[in-house]
Amino acid sequence: MLDGVSFEGKDDHIVSILGPNGVGKTTLLKCMCGILRPDSGKVSVDDKLVKGLGRMEVARLISYVPQRSSATRTTVFDSVLIGRRPHMSWTLSKKDMAVTRDVIKAVGLGDLAMRNVDEISGGEFQKVQIARAMVQEAKVLVLDEPTSSLDVANQHMVMRLLVDNVRQRRICTIMTMHDINLAAYCSDEVLFMKGGRIFARGPPSIINAGLIREVYGMEAKVINHDGVPLVVPSLGDAHALRHMDDRKAVPHDHGLK
Repeated sequence: MLDGVSFEGKDDHIVSILGPNGVGKTTLLKCMCGILRPDSGKVSVDDKLVKGLGRMEVARLISYVPQRSSATRTTVFDSVLIGRRPHMSWTLSKKDMAVTRDVIKAVGLGDLAMRNVDEISGGEFQKVQIARAMVQEAKVLVLDEPTSSLDVANQHMVMRLLVDNVRQRRICTIMTMHDINLAAYCSDEVLFMKGGRIFARGPPSIINAGLIREVYGMEAKVINHDGVPLVVPSLGDAHALRHMDDRKAVPHDHGLK
């Protein structure tokens, strides 16, 4: 449940929403996109109230990449092309095809365009979802944990893709994240939620040990790395943890010579 949540996203900005599980991050995104209707308050894009708009009108303003989506037996090209639906009439236009081709190439999926989506890797599938949102050409891009379940290389690849898209198209991007460090590195603004409310918001420089303690209930060190805060969780005596009960360790016979 959300309580008194209010903030504004700007063009050419990335806003990352952070906080523990269950504080309302995904609910907030769904309210923004018109998937859920808040009991009170309003969501607007360029002074247009989302509540009074039809689905296609909302889709021309806001594109949404959910946290989980099932791969289907369609090609990468067709799966991305679906994102043009808010702009389509009865037939595909030359622009629909051109935009789809250009975005597929831009995100590095050109060689996979005719492959079925259920045959590609998790990182490639995430690129398909983001490409689909990009061809939608909405004013606001909303993503729910875009790097979840990805390895570190694919996480950084996806974030680089998002940053480049924001800078080139000068759109507003709002996303939920669990990786505080990745969010701090890529975001113009971070927003921490606690108990359905916005607990703190501002540039990544607001991140400190006290904030992490209040929001997550954990101790951590915050190190400045090239001007970006880096959160290092405190696990107690790290040396002791690494060498705890070394004498009880059982060697594994892996059969290698």
